[in-house]
Amino acid sequence: MTDERMGDALWQALRRLPRGGGVVFRHYSLPPVERARLFARVRRVALTRGLVLVRAGSMRMPGEDGVHGRVGSGLITWPVHSVRQARQARIAGAQAVFVSPMFATRSHPGAVALGVRRARMIGHAAGVPIIALGGVNETRFRAMHGFYGYAAIDGWLP
Repeated sequence: MTDERMGDALWQALRRLPRGGGVVFRHYSLPPVERARLFARVRRVALTRGLVLVRAGSMRMPGEDGVHGRVGSGLITWPVHSVRQARQARIAGAQAVFVSPMFATRSHPGAVALGVRRARMIGHAAGVPIIALGGVNETRFRAMHGFYGYAAIDGWLP
């Protein structure tokens, strides 16, 4: 997950992603021209590293592999925080869901963490692969079962 707070650390985080992983490009607050320019740079890295690149937000991006949180072409991923949202993801044709927040996270200060069992139950309502998000790192992920993978913002930073 990209985030404006990452600044130039974005490039180091992209280099740390495992080949075959993916990037959800967010950067919502950037003006359209700047957002497109940054997306193009991220896309070059993604192509070189063998990463899937989906875009969040309504602005289409050349070369996107899919969309996040909306119906579109290519891979469709969906943010999910409740069973209701998981059912919406299923209806929308999502192919993977990001269930969050798993644990306490800087991205959602004060949000109630779902925990592993509840997040897995919520994700199963979508009927697609579940990706854990929010306070997850490699160590925590290895101790979890029933998740296709995990996503992070700060977790990819040194």
